[in-house]
Amino acid sequence: MPAMSLRVVARIKAKSETVSEVRELLCSLVEPTRKESGCIIYELLQNTEDPTDFTFVEEWESHKALSSHLASDHLEAIGPKLEPFVAKPPDIRTYSVVK
Repeated sequence: MPAMSLRVVARIKAKSETVSEVRELLCSLVEPTRKESGCIIYELLQNTEDPTDFTFVEEWESHKALSSHLASDHLEAIGPKLEPFVAKPPDIRTYSVVK
């Protein structure tokens, strides 16, 4: 693990009737994001008890790499497509490793 890497946890809550659409859209982000410079880990999880609950677990080499990801064409393009299918805006949190 790089010493100054960042961790990101991004939760997306689908409307109950749009789980398939949200899953498909979110899955479309995985491969292009994994190819981005500075991406160490990029995993999409779906809650086993609540299928409307999706979570990305990410690790980035630096703030610069994360900023580039947030400005990427594929991430910017997904927002308007995702908006009608989610119950609320994504909850995105950035962390650094304490120990």
